Amino acid sequence: MTQENPPDSVTAETPADPTAEEPRQSTPFLVVQFFLFPLGIVAVCVAVFVVFGMIAAEGRGARDYLDEVRSGSANRRWQAAFELAKVLQAGKDPALRDPKFVEEISRVFTASSADDPRVRRYLALALGRVGDRRTLPALLEAVDDAAATGAHPDPQTQVFAIWALGAVRDPAATPKLLQLARSEDAGLRKAAVHSLGAVPGDEARAAVVAALQDPVDDVRWNAALALAQRRQPEAAPVLLEMLDRAALSRLPMTDEQKEDTIGQAAAAAALVPGPEIKAALERLRDGDPSLKVREAARAALEGRPASPPPAS
Repeated sequence: MTQENPPDSVTAETPADPTAEEPRQSTPFLVVQFFLFPLGIVAVCVAVFVVFGMIAAEGRGARDYLDEVRSGSANRRWQAAFELAKVLQAGKDPALRDPKFVEEISRVFTASSADDPRVRRYLALALGRVGDRRTLPALLEAVDDAAATGAHPDPQTQVFAIWALGAVRDPAATPKLLQLARSEDAGLRKAAVHSLGAVPGDEARAAVVAALQDPVDDVRWNAALALAQRRQPEAAPVLLEMLDRAALSRLPMTDEQKEDTIGQAAAAAALVPGPEIKAALERLRDGDPSLKVREAARAALEGRPASPPPAS
């Protein structure tokens, strides 16, 4: 969710060949059309996991994968970067206790600028999962890597790096994220708002609140989800929009995207309870045609995580 819909169009399609010379689209479409940013990141990772499975992971740790990123074959490096990000997600790898590891992975990330873009994207994800403020210089450089052309060489890497800035949760990233939250590119705004929602501080919070008025649905939605995580009641009006299936049906979304949007909104709505929120969740629980949505609404009303619906 992971960008992105241009403010004046939601019907453009991602080029089949990302290396083709085409006019640059707004960043959001490079991950998934009209979708929530957090899900965009998850979808990319899951897709790779499904295709390639567990890649000889027995007993291998973060350092093993980092070494392979440095010295492996062209096809193995990006797979090793993906596995590295996955290993670091648990936060238990012994390498995380070594102060030198942060410096090593940051150097490898910086040196990957001319590598397969997938290597750089998954290394950005890994840096976010390290969660150490010492990674900020490398991430900020990746976000700003536009050279003299004014266009980022790989907008997906830029989005991953923006996500990582939020994952690090250091207020030092706030000025850059605030700048991106004012971008003309709706995808960059969406990514920045998502990350600002995780960064402490009044400036970050004010920017997320302001994004509730953004003309692009995806940006507003990410702002509402971020504020809900902070248990801020300002999120409620936009969450109500996301819980309204009839309203979503007027947008160019697939049924699956609608259900995922409602599901995320339901989980977030549980954090900012109120009479209108409760009524919307009860309507979904009692009458939505999707079993998945009904279960998400029921879980939100009961204050528990949603479980997957039974197979039909």
